[in-house]
Amino acid sequence: MKYPIGIQTFEQIIDNGFVYVDKTDLVYKLATEGKIYFLSRPRRFGKSLLLSTLKCYFEGRKELFKGLKIDALETEWKQHPIFHIDFNGTDFSAGGSLDKVLDYYLNLWERQWEVAGMSHEERGIRFANVLHQAHVKTGQLAVVLIDEYDKPLLDVLDTGLKIKSGENDVLIEDYNRNVLKAFYSVFKLADADLRFVMLTGVTKFSQVSVFSGFNQPDDISMSVDYETLCGITKEELTSVFAGPIHEMAEAYQVNATEMMEMLRQQYDGYHFSSKMTDIFNPFSLLNAFKNQSMDSYWFRSGTPTYLIRLLRHTNENLNELTGKYYSPQQFIDYKADVEKPLPMIYQSGYLTIKGIRRIGLRMGYLLDFPNAEVAEGFLTLVANNYLQPKEDSTSWLFETADALSNGDLKTFERALTAFLASIPYSARRHENEREKERYFQYTVYLLMRMIGCYTVYHEKETSEGRADCVVETSDYVYIFEYKLDRSADEAIAQIDAMGYAREYANDHRKIYKIACCFSSKTGTVSDFKVVGS
Repeated sequence: MKYPIGIQTFEQIIDNGFVYVDKTDLVYKLATEGKIYFLSRPRRFGKSLLLSTLKCYFEGRKELFKGLKIDALETEWKQHPIFHIDFNGTDFSAGGSLDKVLDYYLNLWERQWEVAGMSHEERGIRFANVLHQAHVKTGQLAVVLIDEYDKPLLDVLDTGLKIKSGENDVLIEDYNRNVLKAFYSVFKLADADLRFVMLTGVTKFSQVSVFSGFNQPDDISMSVDYETLCGITKEELTSVFAGPIHEMAEAYQVNATEMMEMLRQQYDGYHFSSKMTDIFNPFSLLNAFKNQSMDSYWFRSGTPTYLIRLLRHTNENLNELTGKYYSPQQFIDYKADVEKPLPMIYQSGYLTIKGIRRIGLRMGYLLDFPNAEVAEGFLTLVANNYLQPKEDSTSWLFETADALSNGDLKTFERALTAFLASIPYSARRHENEREKERYFQYTVYLLMRMIGCYTVYHEKETSEGRADCVVETSDYVYIFEYKLDRSADEAIAQIDAMGYAREYANDHRKIYKIACCFSSKTGTVSDFKVVGS
C-alpha cells in the first residue's frame, strides 16, 4: 500500500495509485446542496486534499473519479472556471506579504481571462470583475476555493508586529484582517457569477473580522452531515487499512483487536458534531502505517506558537478550561477583540468534544484532549513554557510512567521531588496564598496529565466529593490528595473520610492512597505518604 504522506493533490493520489479514503459522496452532497461554505478543521486533517478533490470535480475530470462513490451520482460533469487561493507556504509575519500574495493571484487571473486596466481598482472589485469575465467567456459560473484562509491572521496573532499604513503604524494583525475583509466582500458583489465557494481554515474569526464583509457562509464545521468529511472513521480504518493493521499487530506482537485499541488511544477521539462519531487523525495514522511505529507525528509536524502566546498572558490555566461543559458560543467562534484561548485551543485540534449534556433545549459540550498523542505533546509544550524546568520533561515522563507501571512509588516520589526542585524560583513566585495554591494545582495537573499512557482523572467526582487526581494503570489505581503547607496525615484522612477509594472496592487492581504535600517555600514535595490496600 502506498501512503500519500505530504501529498495533498487528488490527481496525484489517483494517478499514482496512493491509498485514498473515498469521501466523494460527501463532495457531491456539498456541490449540489449549497453554494458558500466554511469548514474549520485542525491542520493536516485533509482540508487541502478536500479542496483539490472539489477542484478536479468542478473541472469536470470524470476519469479521475472512475469507480469512486461520486461516479454513480454525477451525470453532467460540467467544466467551471476555478479560482484557487492557497495561503499555505507563505510567512505573513513580514509586513506586506498578504498584499503580495493577493496581487499575485489577481495579476495571474487578469492575464488568464484577458482583463486589462483594473490595477488601480480595489482588490475586491478586481476579483469580482475577473469572476464576471470568466462567467461570460465560458458560460459557466465560477468556483472559488480558498485554502487556510486564516493563516495571514494566525501568523501574526498576538505578536504585536506592526506595519506602516499611510502615516500610521498599525498592527499587522489588524491590517491583514481589514485586507481580507475587503477582499472577501467580493462574494456579495459577485453572487450572480458564483457557482460554489469554499473556505477552509483552522479557526473561525467572527464579529469584527473577515466574515462580516459578505453574506455569511454555511458553516459546516459542526454539521452532522459533514462530520466525517475530513479524517478517518473506525469503519474506514478497518475496511481500508485491514492489511496495515495486521502488519503493525505483528510488529508489536499483539493481536488485531489489541492493535486497534492502541491506535484508538493514540490517534482517535476527535468529534466534530453532536453525533459524536469517532474520527482518527489521518496524518498520524498514515505515518504510523508507513513507519510501522506509533509516534507523535501530528504534534511534531508543527508548533502552535500562537496558542502559547495567548496562554502566556491570559489568566486561564488548562486545568481550569478542560473537563467542563460549555455552550457552543464559548468555544466555537474566536472573537478577535477578546483574548480567550479556549476557542483557539479547540479549533486548532488540541481539545475536542468528549461529552454532551442536554438540559431542555440547551446543549452543553464537555471539552478535553482527544487522545494520548495530543495530550502528551501539548501538555509537555505548555509545561516547559510555563514551568521552565532545568530537568528534561521527556526523560521525567519515561521515568515516572515506568514507576507507576511497576507500583514503584519511591521512584515516583524521588522523580517528582527532583523535577519540581528544578523549576526556577521566578517561575513559581506568587504574591498571595491563593495564587500559590493555584500554581501548585496547575503544576501537578500538567505533570500528571502529561503521562498520557494511563487513564488520568483530574478532580474526579465521587459520591461525596472530588479526588484531586486518580491514575489508573492495568495493575494499579493511584488516588492522590494534594496539600500545600499541610500534613500528609491530613490528606490521607480526607481520602478515607470522603470515600474516594470506595468505587474500587471490588477492583482486581492494587489500590494506593497517596498524600502528596508541597512546600510553598521550597517549591517541591515536603511530605509524601502511601497507604496500600
